[in-house]
Amino acid sequence: MPARSRPSALVWMRDRQRGTRPALTEEKIVRAAIALADAEGLDALSMRRIASELGSGTTSLYRHITNKDELIELMANAVYAEMETPAETDDWLADLAALGRGLRAALLRHPWLAQHGMRRQVLGPDVIRRADHMLGVVGRATDDASRAAVVVDSVTTFVLGSVASELSELEAQRRTGMTEAEWQRAVGEYVRQVIDTGEFPHFNRRILEADDRDWESRFEFGLACLLAGIAQTLS
Repeated sequence: MPARSRPSALVWMRDRQRGTRPALTEEKIVRAAIALADAEGLDALSMRRIASELGSGTTSLYRHITNKDELIELMANAVYAEMETPAETDDWLADLAALGRGLRAALLRHPWLAQHGMRRQVLGPDVIRRADHMLGVVGRATDDASRAAVVVDSVTTFVLGSVASELSELEAQRRTGMTEAEWQRAVGEYVRQVIDTGEFPHFNRRILEADDRDWESRFEFGLACLLAGIAQTLS
């Protein structure tokens, strides 16, 4: 049985002030990588491709960053560093909701971050700083550290799942060239046949009576339900 691979030392635990070319810095590499991932996704990301974008040799990048995993860790932390931290109010639920909305906005600006966030927790200092802030907000409602952690995890998981669904629809539109409305028209005849069978009354009501809410409205409704449940649990 092959030995299980062990993660390399975290980028945050080593001296990152390396390299002899002042024109090529860690920050410049990370910014180029973010721009590339925003445009083409994580699959397009490679040290060779980034070097080409920067007009540099691949070896020069390795003087600053060890590998792709380390690069993505740095990229994720850079995005979190850009997130605004809303001023706190006397309403901890409203403050938590604002933080959830801020995370959603960042994930939609950088779709690759949602993809990476579903795989493994990032441990950069700016990520930890935001987590600490969220824990502090929830800490105003409970002094139970375990409960506060679960609340933060629940909100973060909801945001990630909601954004993943939204991004899946955007990817489907990109792949097929059809908007959601165009797709609905394309499958309209089949859906009408299903309705006419009368076998699925609740599905029929969904199609014939329910409003089609946009993604933001769906997000806000889900977030409100989640936070109402959290507030009730912590009260």
